[in-house]
Amino acid sequence: MAQMGIEGGTLRVRFSLFEKVFGLVGDQRIPLSAITKAHAETNGLRAVHGLRAPGLGMPGVRKIGTWRGRGTKTLVSVSHDQPALVLTLRGMRYDAVVIGCANPEGYLSMLPTRPAA
Repeated sequence: MAQMGIEGGTLRVRFSLFEKVFGLVGDQRIPLSAITKAHAETNGLRAVHGLRAPGLGMPGVRKIGTWRGRGTKTLVSVSHDQPALVLTLRGMRYDAVVIGCANPEGYLSMLPTRPAA
């Protein structure tokens, strides 16, 4: 499971070795200033849309990697029935991030602003 932490003005996302290998993803540093929207999703799998390319997708069980939609690219790591932090970004490699975590509301409270989704 990905680990997140806020250090200074940056949200760090650290992926496990499993996620890096099967999701073809790397650790991310996201400036808080790049976050335009943020919300918690009770079932993170439902927040993921588009086609997986590249990554691991086990329908209804686990999604790790990059999901692409019409002109969008989303970084994903979430499991079945897992809440997730969903971020919309600007000026970054990814347009959005969906990261499963036990307490997404806790991360929302640490963001300098909490825009509605």
